[in-house]
Amino acid sequence: QAQLQESGGDVVQAGGSLRLSCAASASTISLYSMGWFRQAPGKEREFVAGISFNGRNKLYSDSVKGRFTIARSNTENAVFLQMNALKSEDTAVYYCAQGARMFGQSSANEDDFASWGQGTRVTVSS
Repeated sequence: QAQLQESGGDVVQAGGSLRLSCAASASTISLYSMGWFRQAPGKEREFVAGISFNGRNKLYSDSVKGRFTIARSNTENAVFLQMNALKSEDTAVYYCAQGARMFGQSSANEDDFASWGQGTRVTVSS
């Protein structure tokens, strides 16, 4: 499993945008699905978005659908999360995760992910 490092978290006003990046230490992430999860203060970690190993299938939680976009660059060994129209309820620590199985499809289930980054904090002020 590759080591994952998130970046891009910041303080932003409601309605603004941020782009999170997840850099992987190994090119093998091109063989695995990837996902973004988040954990707000005092809440359980929740699924945000997922992408299949080849980028063809994407999955979003209802709370971010239409506002967030997940993408990957296998040549850069990276995954991205473009976040638009941010709301105060998007405030959380965002985690990148690598799927547990090769050639996996996008998934919202934490059990389908085997490697996690340390997280990057996003704060949306209203």
